[in-house]
This record gives sequence, structure tokens and C-alpha cells, in this order.
Amino acid sequence: MTTAIIGLGNMGKGLARRLAGKTDLVVAGRNEVSARDFARSIGAASATVEAAVAGADIVVLALPFAAALELAASPALAGKVVVDLSNPVKPDFSGLAIGHVTSAAEQIQQAASGSQVVKAFNTIFAGLFDAPRAATESVPVFLAGNDESAVEAVAQLVAKAGFATEKTGGIDAARLLEPLGMLNIRFGYGLGRGTAIAPNWLAVAA
Repeated sequence: MTTAIIGLGNMGKGLARRLAGKTDLVVAGRNEVSARDFARSIGAASATVEAAVAGADIVVLALPFAAALELAASPALAGKVVVDLSNPVKPDFSGLAIGHVTSAAEQIQQAASGSQVVKAFNTIFAGLFDAPRAATESVPVFLAGNDESAVEAVAQLVAKAGFATEKTGGIDAARLLEPLGMLNIRFGYGLGRGTAIAPNWLAVAA
């Protein structure tokens, strides 16, 4: 199964480093030369955005919400599993631009009506990808999606990236996950906790 990561910001590059050598990986970005050089550095393949999407089974939109939403309308995504890791933050990072009655993931699913969208990775900072795998193997990546087989495919990708999974139900659960991502951003930046943090749920014995 081929995974394409579209977008080579901190999240896209971090996830690509974790997946390199563990899955059939293609990376793509607006700057094709930079994408090619980065791919070579991690032992992955590179392609144009169009070619990467066309040849992939799983397409990770490692893009800001607006850019992810624009790409989601591409007919080339039909029949594919699409991973949305965006948080629809305001330009000044003071909060979410949308939420509670809808979500970025739901809007991307509506735009990419012929694909199966799964929310993932939006509650972790990019810096965690650079941590030792042993330090992140119990850190959950929360998943939300309407198609169980698509969610399971992304769960397997998460495991290859060195994280745990927490399934949260249908795509509407992204209305809860995106505010959780925003809370993590507030802890990390607004309250000075740094970026080596991630939310988790603990089972407490009665």
C-alpha cells in the first residue's frame, strides 16, 4: 500500500521521516526540487503533487486547512483514504476559525466526497516526530472517520510511525479533536509548556 504525503512543512517532513523505510512512501510539495532533495535524504520517492496523489492508496494532507480543503476537491482523490491532520486555527492562533457544529475534517470529507477521510495527528506537535520512537509508542494519535476499513488502514500507518491509536468514532468526532488540538497549542505556546507534550487518556483503577 502506497502512502503519499502532500506538504513538506514540519508535520509533513516529521511524519515522512518516521515512515521512511516502513511503508511505500512518496512525498510531494509545491517546490518539486526541495521535495526531491528531501525524499532522497530519507530514502523515499518524490513526485509532483498530481502524480503522488494518483499513485497512492493513502494520501496524507499535511497542509493548512485552507490548502487541504482546496486539494480535497480534486477528483483524483476519489476512492482513496485521505488523512487530514489540520487544525483550522485563526491567523493569530487565538482559537479555531470553525468548530463544534462542524470541523475541518467534515468539510474536507464533504469536498472529497468520493474518498474516505480520517482525522489523525492533529493533537501532536511536529517535534514529537523527532523524539525517540520509544518515547512516543504510548502517545495516542486520535482517529475519526466514517469508514472502519479506512480508519484501520490509518491506524496501521500510525503504528508504523511509532505511535499508539485511539479511535473516537465517526468523522463528526473531529469537532472534539480539533478543539483538543487547539488546547494542546495553548498549553504548548500560550502557557509555556513547550512542544514535547501531547494529550492522553489514563484509566484509573477504582
